[in-house]
Amino acid sequence: MYSTNAQENAISITAELDTLNQTLKIQQKTIFYNKTGEPLTSVYLHNWANSFKNKETPLGKRLIEDYKKDFFFAKPKNRGFSKIYNITVNKEQVSFSTPKNHPDVVKILLNRPFSYKDSIEIRSTYIVKIPSSEFTGYGKNKNGYHLRFWYMTPAVFNKKWQLMSNLNMDDLYQDIADYEINLKLPKNYFLESNLYQYENKDSLATNYYLVGGKKKDIILSITRDKIFKSFQTENTQVKTDIHSEKIEHDVARKIINQQVNFIEEYMGKHPHVEILVDANTVNRNSLKELFGLPSWLKPYPENFRWEMRFFQALSSKYLHDILLLNPRKDYWLTDGIQTFLMMEYIKKYHNNVTLLGKYSKYWGLRTYNIAKMKQVDKYPFLYQISARKFYDQALTTPSEKLSNFNRKVISKYKAGLGLKYLQGYVGDSTLRKSLKEFYTNTKLKISESASFDSILTKNTDKDVSWFFGDYIHTTKNADYKITKIKLNKTKDSLAVTIKNKRDLVAPVALYGVHKKEIKFKQWVAGVDSTKTVTIARNGFDKLALNYEQIYPEYNSFNNFRNVNNTLLNKPLQFRLFKDVENPYYNQVFFTPDVKYNFYDGVLLGIKFNNHHFIERNFEASFTPYYATKSNNITGGFSLKYNHYVDNNTIYKIVYGISGSNYHYAPNLGYHTFSPYASINFSRNSLRDVGYKYLLGRLIYINKEIETGFQELEKDKYKIANLRYVYSKPDVIKSFQYALNAELGNNFTKLSADVRYREYFDVDRSFDIRFFGGIFATNNTDGNYFSFSLNRGSDYLFEQNLFGRSEQEGIFSQQYIVTDGGFKSFFKQPSFANQLIMAGNSSISVWKWLEVYNDLAMLKNYDENPRMFYENGIRLNFIPNIFEFYFPIYTNEGWQVNQPAYPSKVRFVITTNLDRIYNFIRRGLL
Repeated sequence: MYSTNAQENAISITAELDTLNQTLKIQQKTIFYNKTGEPLTSVYLHNWANSFKNKETPLGKRLIEDYKKDFFFAKPKNRGFSKIYNITVNKEQVSFSTPKNHPDVVKILLNRPFSYKDSIEIRSTYIVKIPSSEFTGYGKNKNGYHLRFWYMTPAVFNKKWQLMSNLNMDDLYQDIADYEINLKLPKNYFLESNLYQYENKDSLATNYYLVGGKKKDIILSITRDKIFKSFQTENTQVKTDIHSEKIEHDVARKIINQQVNFIEEYMGKHPHVEILVDANTVNRNSLKELFGLPSWLKPYPENFRWEMRFFQALSSKYLHDILLLNPRKDYWLTDGIQTFLMMEYIKKYHNNVTLLGKYSKYWGLRTYNIAKMKQVDKYPFLYQISARKFYDQALTTPSEKLSNFNRKVISKYKAGLGLKYLQGYVGDSTLRKSLKEFYTNTKLKISESASFDSILTKNTDKDVSWFFGDYIHTTKNADYKITKIKLNKTKDSLAVTIKNKRDLVAPVALYGVHKKEIKFKQWVAGVDSTKTVTIARNGFDKLALNYEQIYPEYNSFNNFRNVNNTLLNKPLQFRLFKDVENPYYNQVFFTPDVKYNFYDGVLLGIKFNNHHFIERNFEASFTPYYATKSNNITGGFSLKYNHYVDNNTIYKIVYGISGSNYHYAPNLGYHTFSPYASINFSRNSLRDVGYKYLLGRLIYINKEIETGFQELEKDKYKIANLRYVYSKPDVIKSFQYALNAELGNNFTKLSADVRYREYFDVDRSFDIRFFGGIFATNNTDGNYFSFSLNRGSDYLFEQNLFGRSEQEGIFSQQYIVTDGGFKSFFKQPSFANQLIMAGNSSISVWKWLEVYNDLAMLKNYDENPRMFYENGIRLNFIPNIFEFYFPIYTNEGWQVNQPAYPSKVRFVITTNLDRIYNFIRRGLL
């Protein structure tokens, strides 16, 4: 141990790659300087290579949260770990351990304290078992190895030790160090890294020597074929595997040089002579374009797609290489600057490129508002979609608690839009000066976002506390409205009253507009409730707030007002499908729709609604159909109001009325009418994919009856229904239940439906279901309202049945899990007018092939209980969406040798788009 001035840590590594055992044998020397300001008795090292050791690590649990189960069931040979053989400090043996809940962190207990500005030499010998890259993108892949976070690195001490486990977010908090690495590879492998390197080959291996000063996050790309290209700019060499064979090298170099110069203009020079931009790191933390589309379907030219993708990658790497901010706390500033640079780059070089690209010019689309939106418009647009559903999270939310969509998209957009907000309010020159000053002052130094607050506050005489207060610390949204315009006596000025409709008090931009041309602009600050400002009347006929979409808003479509103090005269505008809302029109959207049922035939309809891309509180839809078989006009309607509640318990309350008119039998129609209200409870966090809600409704049913028949209780009735549903669809263990109560004209019934599924292999699972139901009172005739063993009457008309009255034929074989959940048909009566208890189970045999077993007890009044059981084969291609059931054996005997066996097969085919969408989006939002 020796005393010295505080300087950079130093890491020296000698490593050898063993391709047979997929390991790195490492000897490492780390010189660690005490920059903490106090004596230290222990030191922590991040050891993220050990995060792959089993499914119980924070990484393993995180992957389950992200709906990825491959790692959970991975074989040991595909996982990874690190095995530490020895650690010494200043050539003395020391004890080391793994902190609780941090298996990828090493705590070294020093034999004696060492003082501020002193250093210690830590030597370690260990091996790293390289995992498969299929889990996180890092590790062994088809072409070799892509390694990141592969060696032990000192943890950062900033007020306290900043310990963090690998959560598959590429966000290890690291200080810079001077690196020297000797790496031995088999001779048929090539190496690329973000260090300066040279090689020495012999007959069996290649020895690489890598060196770099003031670096962090050393990435190694070890491949059989060279995949990285180098592009030399004026001061920097950019190495990347993000390139296109369709773009000439010189063209790509000019674009990269342009991008480097652009970033340097806003931030400053990059301190290193090389930048490594690897596709894997960028793609994993963004929602990239669907590159699998054929080129003729892609909306943008190849050059533009590549240029935008590369600028995102380059600007992200540029900032992360240099700004040493805590990535789980101050990520918002790094992401905000990167998004801000992206918007500024687009504005300067591609300002006329539309959101839909070439499709904006297509006939039928070019008149749509979304076709007129520019590339930069997508940022406030997507943020507003999220904010309207209360999906956004505060920018100071720890990154590990963000939903994936917020972490990869929305939070970045909100942070970037916040900087655009500041740019408009304090001025472009002031913001750019502050960004450069922040970059210069904190470059390659452990720092915090508070430094940017101090710098910007110093550089402007305007109050920016709203930005560093509510804007980043809360989910409060801007929403302002012009409520009144008063002409003064001399008629040369206007008194404009602005109302704050929500709870964010921030500056608002007021515009005077004539024929969509800006004639006047003024910033108005301090609008906490209402505020009246006086402006000169000069050449405009409309006033608007946030006309240029400078800042994000909760609702930007209440921002317009005529100078004559009347509401905008909005004519009716019809649009096919959806569009972005136009403040100058009342829009009605219509969508062709096709359905089918056996009695109406093909239903050709048009759905009229007011459903914009950005959700509204009030939603209305009306869908008339022409039934080709019954030659009738049928259809349905829905009116609902979404009342979002900003608290920790209730997410939203929905009030609505719905109704429908279709046929339930040949030439016999039915009408439904149902007022309802539901309470949707908040999730524990936005990372929770579950849901729970309470629904109360009153259902009126009126069925037509055949001529000459007397009306029965099953033909016209009303039922009050109260239902509570809880669902937790974990990727390994899925649990849900529904509690249901119904009060009918002549009955009262209670039921519970409980379901559980668990995977025991990647493609193999078992699931069980219990259903129990009881009639508290029952004075009905027949079994129309009774519990059913295998196929109920669906008297609430809530199931999408193709032929609800069919007792034979293909449509009678449609299967929907209700009541007893049996698949087989029985000769004996299979209804219960008093009590039912049923259990259903299935277990995977191979991929989507399962065996099911069901057991049930039915009890009717004045009768003994009856037992039923069955088993068979289930082809579970997509659960609850596309399935087939083949009965094998029941308590009535073998089914496979019965006549007309195909008529006993049951199927599940859903046309419920919401169910399909929810299945696809799991783990994304």
